[in-house]
Amino acid sequence: MSLYDDAVLVLKSYEDQTELCQAYLDHLAAHPDGMWKSCHAGHVTASALVIDPEQGRVLLTLHKKLRMWLQMGGHCEPEDACLEVAALREATEESGITGLTLLPGGPVRLDRHPIPPPCHCHYDVQYAVLAPPGAVQEISDESLDLRWFPYDEVPAVADESVLRLLEATRARL
Repeated sequence: MSLYDDAVLVLKSYEDQTELCQAYLDHLAAHPDGMWKSCHAGHVTASALVIDPEQGRVLLTLHKKLRMWLQMGGHCEPEDACLEVAALREATEESGITGLTLLPGGPVRLDRHPIPPPCHCHYDVQYAVLAPPGAVQEISDESLDLRWFPYDEVPAVADESVLRLLEATRARL
């Protein structure tokens, strides 16, 4: 199965955010290349919130280009077998933490947001991953900083999309 086919199946089985989910499906139907960065009309991305529920904290990255505290994530790659693999790969690469595991149940949220030209939009499929006990992060080239934040400190540093992802993740836990 191709990554495109996996994305369509994941989105068809996603039961929340009905209108937004349909917009994702419509975009993919209109753009067979909609999984890739080269699709300037917009493309699907995969992200993951790294969470440590035992310590009541999340790991956020200070994104180098956007200069915002965000969850880990990014573009799908040809070697990604499915969206879950893409999200887990991005979380592992950007956090430096090995042994992350996906929170069961598929995507936690969807978040469509504008991006700078030449592209127009990211159709982000957001997952959550659990950090193993004693996880130690290591900053990547894509980050200015990488830091654990207690749940109650996230509103002071992150935007609404990260807050919604954290709320949805905590509800699923």
